[in-house]
Amino acid sequence: MNVLDWLTAPLQYAFMVRGLLAAVMVGGVCALLGTYVVLRGMAFFGDALAHAVLPGVAVAYLLGGGAQGPLFWGGLVAGVGTALGIGALSKSGQIKEDTAIGVIFAGMFALGVALISTVRNFSVDLTHLLFGNVLGVSVADLRLTAVFGALVVLLVFAFYKEFLVISFDPVLAVILRLPTQFLRYLLLVMIAVTIVIALQTVGVALTVAMLVTPAATASLLTRRLPVMMALAAGIGACSGIGGLYLSYYAAIASGPAIVLVCTGLFILAFLLAPGRGVVWRRR
Repeated sequence: MNVLDWLTAPLQYAFMVRGLLAAVMVGGVCALLGTYVVLRGMAFFGDALAHAVLPGVAVAYLLGGGAQGPLFWGGLVAGVGTALGIGALSKSGQIKEDTAIGVIFAGMFALGVALISTVRNFSVDLTHLLFGNVLGVSVADLRLTAVFGALVVLLVFAFYKEFLVISFDPVLAVILRLPTQFLRYLLLVMIAVTIVIALQTVGVALTVAMLVTPAATASLLTRRLPVMMALAAGIGACSGIGGLYLSYYAAIASGPAIVLVCTGLFILAFLLAPGRGVVWRRR
């Protein structure tokens, strides 16, 4: 098999084409927003929120009789509600943000597993929810991903300067009288939406990797935020493509394959990044 045949063989299947489109969109959007997640040290929040959407997905699954369509909306409601709840709890000052995240994360995830366990064949269903099923993406799923992904991207660019200020200099944000609380809640909701659109691709358990790893990789390659965002989006999209090809030829689950490719790129950057990589510094 030559290189052209190797590249085009998976594309003869419509589900692979849809999966590639979904993986590229999800990888790019997750990585773009993940830049702020990395800069603000919100990786734990992203992980918690990814698990906290499970009850909403589970309720939608049960009410929809196992149909895939309602899962997005159930996850969206749970994700946005959880993000706002964590923000409100930590705002009061009685509970620290990491404590609020830990409490809600554990409770919501346990509730989701409990709901899914009421289904007789819950082990199979839970596997799809936890690790994704990008090859099962439908045309309707692609439309939802495109619409909400585009919304997140537009908000990132519309509030680029404001997010930049509150991420690097919160004191300056107060001096400039920026609506810091509104921007904080907006960022939390955007993370929730991004996590939900990634559920079908990499699942609950692996979504945080698509938020954090491409952005962390890009941070090793540049110190300029615009370049970092562009690199992160490119790394996320390429990881989606590479992961699906790895899944196809190695016969492994698609979600974990995407994350493995993404992690491999991070390790390469960690070792070989010009000026900052371990090997480069030793030389």
